[in-house]
Amino acid sequence: MNTSDFNHGGNVYHKAKKLNLKPSEIIDSSASLVPFKPPQILLDSLNKEINNFGFRFYPDRELNTLKEIIGEFHKINPNNILPGNGASELITWSGYEASKFGISCLPSPGFVDYERALSCWNSNFFYAELPKHWNNIFPQSFPLHTQGDVIWITNPHNPTGQLWKKKSLELILKKYKLVICDEAFLSITPNGEKESLIPLTKNYDNLLVLRSLTKLFNIPGLRLGYVIGPSKKLREWSIKRDPWPLNSFAIKAGIELLNNKTFYTKWTKKIHDWIEIENKWVFNELSKIDNLKIYSSSTNFFLIESQSSLSPNIKYLEKKGILIRECTSFRFLNEKWARISLQSSKNNKLICKEIQSSFKK
Repeated sequence: MNTSDFNHGGNVYHKAKKLNLKPSEIIDSSASLVPFKPPQILLDSLNKEINNFGFRFYPDRELNTLKEIIGEFHKINPNNILPGNGASELITWSGYEASKFGISCLPSPGFVDYERALSCWNSNFFYAELPKHWNNIFPQSFPLHTQGDVIWITNPHNPTGQLWKKKSLELILKKYKLVICDEAFLSITPNGEKESLIPLTKNYDNLLVLRSLTKLFNIPGLRLGYVIGPSKKLREWSIKRDPWPLNSFAIKAGIELLNNKTFYTKWTKKIHDWIEIENKWVFNELSKIDNLKIYSSSTNFFLIESQSSLSPNIKYLEKKGILIRECTSFRFLNEKWARISLQSSKNNKLICKEIQSSFKK
C-alpha cells in the first residue's frame, strides 16, 4: 500500500491552501471530531507544563503515571495498558501482533489504516463485506461469521456508525485466535460504554482493545491513545517501538483528562446530548433531498448514498469551504457514498443548506 492510498478526513491545511482560505474558514465535516474547544482544564494544564519548562526533560519512557491513571479509570491493571502516539501507532503494532497468528479478516467498508498496519508486516488479510442496510435501533448484533485467524472490529463501526452488542462480540472472541477491537469512537457514542470490551480483557488473552482521546476532546494534534490487552504482548511492543513515543504534553493531557471523573462525566454528557439532538435534526433535514438516502447512526457521523456520483456535490461544497468525506477509499463503497460528521448546530444548518443547494445545480 502506498502512502497516497491512505485517505483520511481532516486534511484542513491542504484543502485550505488549495481553496485559498484560512484553516479557520473551513468547516471540516470530513473528520469525526467533536466541535467544542478542548476543555479549559486541559489548556490550563498544558500552559502550566510550558511555564514550568517541564518539556526540558525526557518523558517517562515507562509512562507509569499515565498507565496508573488509565488503569484506575477503567479498573484495569496498569501492566495491561500501553499508551501510544495516537491510536494509529497502536494500530501499527496491532498489525504486528496479527501477523503472528495468520490471516486477518477486515469487515468492510472499514478504516483503511488496518490495511496499512498489516501491510507494514507483510501480513495476509481478506475483506468481509458488511450488510449495507440496517435499522435505527442500537446496539445491533455483529453480522459476520467468517473464516480467518484474526478479526479487526470497530465499535461503533467506521464509516457506518453501527454500534455492536457486547454479547455478540464476546461470541466472536471464542472463534478467533486474536480479536482487535478499535473503540476510538465509543466514548463519544451515547450509551456506547455499555458495549465496551475492556472488561473482557480480564478474561480473554486473545483480545486487544484500542482507545483514543483524540475524538472526544478534539485534540488530534496531541496524538494520544492507548491499548488494553495481555501484559506480555504489550511489554514486547514497548521494547520494540520508539523509546519515547509520547511527548510530555500528550502525557500531561492524558493524566489530566482521565484523572477527574466528575469533569469527565460532565464533558461526555455534553457530547452525548449534542449528538442526540444534532443527529436527529441533520438526519431529518437531509432526508428531504430526493434521491439521497441517509443511513441511521449511533454516533457523530453517518453515511449518505446518492443515486448518482456525489463528486460534483463534494466539489461544490469545497468551494463553499465545507469538507465532507468522500468514500471511494472505503472498500465496497464508491463515488455515490459520502460520510458526514456532525458539527455545531450553526454549522450543521449551513452544511445541510449547502448540500441541498448542491443537488439543485
